[in-house]
Amino acid sequence: MSKVQSWGRLSSFDHNIFNFHTIDNVRGELAGYVPGIAYGMGRSYGDAALNSGGNIWLASGLNHLISFDVSSGILHCEAGVSLQDIQRAMVPEGWMLPVTPGTQMITIGGAIANDVHGKNHHEAGSFGDHVISLKLLRTNGEIIECSHIEKSEWFYATLGGIGLTGLIIEAKLRLRAVPGAWIQSETIPYYSLNDFFELASSSERDWEHTVSWIDCANGLSAKGLFIRGNIAEVQLGYEPEYKNKNFPFTPPVSLINSLSLSLFNYAYFHSGRVKKRQQVVHYENFLYPLDSLHGWNKMYGPSGFYQYQSVIPFALASEATQEMLKIIKKSGEGSFLAVLKTFGNRQSGGMLSFPQPGVTLALDFPNRGEKTLKLFHELDQIVYEAKGRLYLAKDARMPRALFESGYPGIQEFLKYRDPGISSEMSRRLLGG
Repeated sequence: MSKVQSWGRLSSFDHNIFNFHTIDNVRGELAGYVPGIAYGMGRSYGDAALNSGGNIWLASGLNHLISFDVSSGILHCEAGVSLQDIQRAMVPEGWMLPVTPGTQMITIGGAIANDVHGKNHHEAGSFGDHVISLKLLRTNGEIIECSHIEKSEWFYATLGGIGLTGLIIEAKLRLRAVPGAWIQSETIPYYSLNDFFELASSSERDWEHTVSWIDCANGLSAKGLFIRGNIAEVQLGYEPEYKNKNFPFTPPVSLINSLSLSLFNYAYFHSGRVKKRQQVVHYENFLYPLDSLHGWNKMYGPSGFYQYQSVIPFALASEATQEMLKIIKKSGEGSFLAVLKTFGNRQSGGMLSFPQPGVTLALDFPNRGEKTLKLFHELDQIVYEAKGRLYLAKDARMPRALFESGYPGIQEFLKYRDPGISSEMSRRLLGG
């Protein structure tokens, strides 16, 4: 058995690890290693891909591109292919994934299982909106091919289904045509939540990507930087070198504390306020700024960190967000990776998909034990009363009552669960 932990590094469990490299290998051996859960590149923050004392199926070896139709942009690939591999292979050829999250270090299977979203939800929806079909291997050996049209109930259960309907082994995706790798970006400082909502509303018509960093430790003034971008009409004629750095070690204590947070937030806001507002940047720098620092999660120290990401429907979004920021400020906790953005007025199809029309706030918090959990309990109450939900891909401790209220499709989803699949998350939220 080997120790495995998630991106949040909150705990480390012993697992039996099984590597799969070919579809035949998977079909021949999967039934012998149940119950288990698929594990891609380890970027789930919480416990969705952990199975303490049990089996993990490493799916990142299923990483072959099967075919690509250059006339339609349809890519057929195995589910262990990473988003980075697709982007770096396809962008130079004039094609790009329509939706990606804040990291490209995840697999296609993980992107489908979590129905990930990006900075352009109002324009392009979530990842599942661009999946044409997928192939699902059940632990009893049955293979189910499903799509929006064929066996659609299996498709929508698997989309956002946190890996519990079977092992995703292949997918067909529709890519988007792009003139190149460069994005025209604009950064605008804002000084209140009203400013944020006005910028978000006015930007959606003309800008594909919209997102903001918010100084969550600043209390009610809620200042931040609003960032928006479009694929550049005039493309630069060169590709930058991919220069990645490694966070060198795990410090004995978290480097994120009240002093470092205040200094960072002050410096980050004011540097963003005074630097050139408009610039052309490479898509990797714009879409995945943290990917350039490998192992950045180690900066939170040996106790790890939580990410708390909620979405609140528009009707109560301003009031609820204000109250959440007030509670965070009062608690003395804080996040320097604090993101505030809006989702478009469109529902995701997955039975357990996270995006819905509203405002999403994502925050990283060092794990300080009961103090941090007490803060989350207070934030949970706001999310619950506002009829919001928490993101399963980021969660490590959501109460079952909040899960059930936030995901009304859960009873329908349970019809499609694979009894040979189990995870820490499924046992915590579904009882098995």
